[in-house]
Amino acid sequence: MISRHWRGVTKRERAEAYVAHLQTETFPQLMRIPGFVRATILKREVDRGTEFQIITVWKSLQAIRAFAGQDLEAAVVPAVARDMMVEFDERVCHYEVVHATGESA
Repeated sequence: MISRHWRGVTKRERAEAYVAHLQTETFPQLMRIPGFVRATILKREVDRGTEFQIITVWKSLQAIRAFAGQDLEAAVVPAVARDMMVEFDERVCHYEVVHATGESA
């Protein structure tokens, strides 16, 4: 399995709207892609706003390609999400999942 990591900082007043966007738009789309396993939203307050780390887990790079296209490390950030951001990573990081313990491991 492959874990895909992306980071962005929203305007503080847009943090709840960003989570809602992920839950109602992005994640339902991901769930329709064969090979998508799960997604996690992490957040913390930082000086510039609310920082989010989005982690998705996939069965393979081929599954990620169905979402991200040929450039697997290109961030997929739709215009509606970009408008909520102060800054965000243009590139993502992928990690091979070597071991997972607990729920959905």
